[in-house]
Amino acid sequence: MERISLSNSAFEGNNNTYLFNDGPETVLIDTGDWMATTREQLEAAFDERELEFSDIDRIFLTHWHGDHTGLAGELQAASGANVYAHAADAPLIEGDEDAWAELSDLQEQYFEQWGMPESKRDVLREVLAGGKPTGESPTVTAFEDGETFSVNGTDLEVVHTSGHAAGLCMFELTRDGRREVVSGDALLPVYTPNVGGADVRVERPLEKYLRALQGIVDADYDRAWPGHRDPIDDPVTRAQYIIDHHEERSWRVLDALDRKGPCDTWTVSDDLFGDLESIHILHGPGESYAHLEHVERAGTVVREGTEYRLADGVADELATIDADRWPLEYSRSH
Repeated sequence: MERISLSNSAFEGNNNTYLFNDGPETVLIDTGDWMATTREQLEAAFDERELEFSDIDRIFLTHWHGDHTGLAGELQAASGANVYAHAADAPLIEGDEDAWAELSDLQEQYFEQWGMPESKRDVLREVLAGGKPTGESPTVTAFEDGETFSVNGTDLEVVHTSGHAAGLCMFELTRDGRREVVSGDALLPVYTPNVGGADVRVERPLEKYLRALQGIVDADYDRAWPGHRDPIDDPVTRAQYIIDHHEERSWRVLDALDRKGPCDTWTVSDDLFGDLESIHILHGPGESYAHLEHVERAGTVVREGTEYRLADGVADELATIDADRWPLEYSRSH
């Protein structure tokens, strides 16, 4: 397996596509986005290896976001390759108009529920329209959690890691006796994947993502190959760091409600992240919503209409805890 880095203008850093070419098949995991520069970079990488797009036999996609699937349709058209993705994301990757309309309608419902200002909605609508992949969409063969595919003698096992996206999956493999995983956006080396906004179809997004992270910790992988940037040599430590990060963020959500009183998701987002532009207009309140929904189900927060407030007695309890030690002390007592 080889990692090919492809440019990406987004904040997560360069995209990775993974090439299997050590046997009779030529297989890719993810394709990068649909931009001309990405296509040129991938074509150059193929040229260096004396390959052509027509040589591709199969393509596996970690999830539906365009920076991971953008070239899938073109590559399938050039090669006849089978394209695989989780069943939850397959309709969006195939460009199903009903699936995209349902996603757009659901986003609009959340914009209203979150209290997003109309001016910000207008900006975000333009961003989302520009972020929808163009060009030919692939025909997708759907897979489910736990399925295994043999690629040139290496088994790839699908590990469903919903949270950032409904169909986000990793691919577990063993190389040279080491347990490794192609982690997509489930585990990134620098940024923490957005939950709540990146795919509003996901119910209980933070709960599901924390479960996925704990699965990475329990699996004790030797290395992770992420969807962006460099390989992760200590996936367990990185996954635990992100778990701790989300625990701290939940504290910041409770602290915001303690200081501001009952307020909507957009107000909490503004307290956490400040003024937002571009795609962050979606990610900020989405992340805030994921945490508010999570602590609401825990009974720490009560939702009344579009506003959230601390449950009775929580403010008094928080006042007795040193904020610097909150994540540890409060989690031990709940």
